[in-house]
Amino acid sequence: MTKNPIGEILFKVAIVSDTHVNEKEDFSASPYPANAQANPRARHVFSQVNQIEPEFTIHLGDMVNPVPELESYGPAADNFHSIAADLKAPIHLVPGNHDIGDKPVKWMPAGMVNSAFIALYRKHFGKDYYAVVSNGCHFVVVNAPLMNSGDPAEAEQAAWLEKYLAKHQGERIFVFSHYPPYISDPAEPGSYDNIEEPARSWFLNLIRRYEPEALFSAHVHNFWYDHIGETAYYITPSTCFVRHDYSEMYRIEGGDQKGRNDSAKLGFLTLEIRENGHVAKYHRSYGATLSPDGGAARAVAPRPHVKTGGLDHAFVDMRHAWAEELVVAPSGAVDEFRRKRARNDYPLMAMWEMGLKGLRVPIQDLSDPRIRRRMEILVGLGHRFQVYLYGMPDDAERALLIAHSGLLDRLELVLNWEEADELAKDIGALKAEAGLRVILSRVNRKDGAKHTGARFNHLISHGFTLAEIDELEAFIGQHPGLIDGAQFTIPRSVSPWTTARSLSGFMATTGCAPVLYVKSTEASPAEAFEDPVANAERFAETTLAAIGFGIDVILDTMDDADRGYFTRTGLVDRRFNPRLAGELISTIALETGEGGWTAAPGDSPVLEKAGQRLWVAKPAEASDGAWICPHSGLRAAPGDTPETDLILRVGPGMG
Repeated sequence: MTKNPIGEILFKVAIVSDTHVNEKEDFSASPYPANAQANPRARHVFSQVNQIEPEFTIHLGDMVNPVPELESYGPAADNFHSIAADLKAPIHLVPGNHDIGDKPVKWMPAGMVNSAFIALYRKHFGKDYYAVVSNGCHFVVVNAPLMNSGDPAEAEQAAWLEKYLAKHQGERIFVFSHYPPYISDPAEPGSYDNIEEPARSWFLNLIRRYEPEALFSAHVHNFWYDHIGETAYYITPSTCFVRHDYSEMYRIEGGDQKGRNDSAKLGFLTLEIRENGHVAKYHRSYGATLSPDGGAARAVAPRPHVKTGGLDHAFVDMRHAWAEELVVAPSGAVDEFRRKRARNDYPLMAMWEMGLKGLRVPIQDLSDPRIRRRMEILVGLGHRFQVYLYGMPDDAERALLIAHSGLLDRLELVLNWEEADELAKDIGALKAEAGLRVILSRVNRKDGAKHTGARFNHLISHGFTLAEIDELEAFIGQHPGLIDGAQFTIPRSVSPWTTARSLSGFMATTGCAPVLYVKSTEASPAEAFEDPVANAERFAETTLAAIGFGIDVILDTMDDADRGYFTRTGLVDRRFNPRLAGELISTIALETGEGGWTAAPGDSPVLEKAGQRLWVAKPAEASDGAWICPHSGLRAAPGDTPETDLILRVGPGMG
């Protein structure tokens, strides 16, 4: 099955989840203020949905907050329909546990799904399982709370679903379920957040057998992505609030309302149905609200996606764990009697919306079966991996590289330079046996300066400098065809733009590609670089250099390094929410996605194409000409004022 989309967009579907609409405006029975914003937040998202002009909208459940046994259920349902009435296209609803009753979970006080609740749901919302056919695609809605319930309707739904999938096997099918079958692991224990056995195995076996193109679930108010066989599997965030027990995934204090109001994680999805394949784009609403008479919401921020483009020459050093599973403590709320394990997929979401395809990771990631599986999934989506290790691989690492060479875009060997000549034969044998592209790097020399004044230099440096090009070229000449590239490293005090220009002829001279590792730091590990604007400028200059000179670059920080050595801000913060740097990279990726941009003459980081120029500027330049706001992703209209400390200028000249 096609993982990456081919062809034009046939139509779009909006996917909304967990609006938790209340029976009154600006009120909720929940003790958290975020819940009281449910109605205006839903109204804002529905207004944005209208802007993308979908064929229809699918709501993944928990339309309302009051559960069926409460008298407030009916008024909340009426409010939901009133808000949804503003949608210009039809909306199709998936029953959530707040709408039709909880799944069978005896430790929770809320009422479980039953025939009376099903009848009440059907009265207020319509069918609880059904299919919609549009443009030759099947959109299949299931009543997940019903699974394992023993209610007669469970067997009726199961028979219908099996028959429908069998009848339309081989056609394009998308499945929608409020409860996810699992969060991170198909074998994980049952919890409040997943479908338990035996229904889980039954449902997963159907997915594996009939191979729908995608399965979308909700309920957990956070983002996850996986594959079930050939099926793309998405768990989607809420429009209203974050399930903040999962804030355990971030090494930072809880945040607003202890993480429940982590508003950058709120929003909705656009499902683009292509001629072959699909793209699910996430739109952050940031918890914006709209009053009943508030007019239209702000335009949806356009963002790239690695499936359909992005930055071919940009890698990011994944220093922190990017596919880590963490333990979510028993909370005393929805789960109290066991720990839950959950993988943090927000680094993946952040990379998708920045258009960043390349990841630099240590060989330990390849050796870990769980992380290696994530690498397999990402490679299928168009991501590229530069795997690095110090020295030559041992026997186990060598076997690993040979067995999984298809996951590597290139292997970075970091060697003591004094040993490089004697290791040339081993490098050649490894390269031939594994079929790998090899990038050579180096660590500090034995005769390098170890003292700075009265201080001992106890720090690692790796990568070549421009001053070592002659020596490197001599090595390449003595060992033709041995390596495919060489990695150069520059500190913060050196310009990525001018360095990339200096390296642009390296390939022509040596036949080897330069890879430029751009550090955000200087020599002292105690010196902090926590100015997000200055760091965003450096990240952007590096990205423009990659595009303009056509060489691969490595950005040295994904999420903030806010403890330990060499602290600095990154592309995203420790909650993996976008920083200015990430928004700027996203805007550059989208603006340059069609290609054709080259470096303009001079020392300033400026791209040019067909008489147009593109560069990063301060807000003072906004009055000078056309510009794009990194946060909104939108081109400015006359009279607009920048809301960020940097903008992307696009125009015929420098003004």
